[in-house]
Order: sequence, then C-alpha cells, then structure tokens
Amino acid sequence: MKRIFSGIQPTGDIHLGNYVGAIRNWVYLTETYDCIYCVVDYHAITIAYEIEELKRRTLETALVLLACGLSPDKCKMFVQSHVREHTELAWIFNCVTPIGELERMTQFKDKSKQHRANINMGLMGYPVLQAADILIYKAGYVPVGEDQVQHVELTREVARKFNTRYGDIFPEPQVILSMAPKILGVDGSSKMSKSMNNYIGLLENSDTIWEKLRTAVTDVNRIRRKDPGDPSVCNIFTIHRAFSPDQTLLDIDNGCRTASIGCIDCKKTLFTNMMEELNPIRERAESLNNDIDYVIDVIKAGADKCRAIAEKTMDEVRTTIGVFV
Repeated sequence: MKRIFSGIQPTGDIHLGNYVGAIRNWVYLTETYDCIYCVVDYHAITIAYEIEELKRRTLETALVLLACGLSPDKCKMFVQSHVREHTELAWIFNCVTPIGELERMTQFKDKSKQHRANINMGLMGYPVLQAADILIYKAGYVPVGEDQVQHVELTREVARKFNTRYGDIFPEPQVILSMAPKILGVDGSSKMSKSMNNYIGLLENSDTIWEKLRTAVTDVNRIRRKDPGDPSVCNIFTIHRAFSPDQTLLDIDNGCRTASIGCIDCKKTLFTNMMEELNPIRERAESLNNDIDYVIDVIKAGADKCRAIAEKTMDEVRTTIGVFV
C-alpha cells in the first residue's frame, strides 16, 4: 500500500482551519493509504515557548487527532521526539542541502520577520527536519496545503541530492494538495489563528462557537438587511462549503444575492450543519480526556511501530554513507 506522512505542530488549540484544511482529509486518506501521522514537537521549539505548555499541548493534539477519527486501527500516530532517528537523518540531510535553498524558503523569511530576536538555525533548518520526517518512512505522498508545497519540493530536492551522491535510497514524494476551501478567521481577512484571536476552536462548546459565528465578518459591502450580498467574497459562505450539502449551498447563494435571507439566517444554518459534525468529535474528546492513559498508550505504540521502520532506514543510510557501524 502506498504510504503517506504528514505532521501537525502542538502550538495551540486545534481550530476549524486545521480540521477542514488537514485533519478531515487525513481521516479520509486512511481508507486507501498506509498513513503515518505525527505530532511534530521538535518543529515547535524553533520559537519561544513554555516548557510545560509544550508537554500539555503535545498530548492534547494527539487526543484531538484520535477524537477526529485517526484511530490506531486506521493509521500510525506518534510524537516526533519519540523516534530519535528523525533528527539523526536530518543532520545527514543538512550535509547535502545548500544553504541557499533554505534561505529562499518563504516560511523562513516570514518567521524571521516575526521573531527577529530569535532567528536561529532551527528556523532555517526546519524544512530539512521536515524532509527527514517524510523520507525516513520513504513516504511517497504528503498531504499539504498550498503554503507547504515549497517544503515538499525541497524534500524532493534533498532526496535527489542524497541519491545522486550516495545511491538510490529515497523516493521523491508527491504532493496531495488539499481541495478543502481555505477558511479565514472570523475577522474575514486573516488566516485563522489563536494568536490573532480570530479562531473557532474545534472543541469549544456550542454557545462559544455560535457567539463567534454570530459576530463573524461577512460581505463587508452588505450593510443593510435588504442589500444583496456576494457569497464569493464571504468567509461564512466559504465555511458553508466545508460543512453544508450542495442544495443548501445553492439556496444560500441565491438567498444572499437576492437578499431573501439575512446574514444571521445564513449563520444559523451554518451553525446547525457544523455542529452535526463537530459535536461527536467533542464528545469523543471528552471521553478520551477521561482516559488519558489510553491516549498515551496509542502514541507509544505508534512510536514503536514507526521506530522499527525508521531504524531499518537508518541502518541502510549509515551503511550507504560510509560511517563505521
């Protein structure tokens, strides 16, 4: 079976954008691929963080992934730092990766601007560790959003450079581009993010979610109830596309353009459809929260399975590059 690898950072509450843009698709992919999913905690330490918070968020992220349907019978899930071969392979990849390739990475440029007081080698080498995450399992496919395509292209380049120098060991993985609509924050203008305080948390209660939807920005040009709107520029309609059936989308589109429905009516319909999908996830998360030992067991078992694959790859790599074994 063809293998997939993807990861998620434990940097904060998992929100609607994470779920629609990645996690929901991960669950779908388990039906046809051998899937490995990882909580990439080492990637999260390239910027300042609270030590105890990292531990809590790592476990919480694994819990949410389980609640969303990434059960151990469908995929392997683990924490990155529990399989140390990732960082060993990253060092080897550092030795074949030109600095110029890393300096042109868009994410490195952006994060360097955001964290001017802490521009470290981890920020620059982030894509190399990401390449190691993927290639240590010889994954052929990586499901990502458009903002991560550049990093997968670098992974392909790293694989080519290693293979050219040492022999044909690693595949050049292909992107599986998410077709999910890109959901903005409730401000309607920025990427959904906890740091921007414009997010809808996946596990938030229904009252909190409704309040955030109720006050969320819609088509800014639709000022009065009788004004027609344009769903194509409305973030609420974009979220509808992720949760509402086709006939509802047609009805909302027509109702908005003709002003036969108002924004609150539109949001109420969206809220109902969203909660039909999110309520079971929240209920499973609450159940898992009462059985944390099970969550820990799942990620430990996942690490054991992934470590066996990684060790085999590293035995091959060490022999190939000529280190004394």
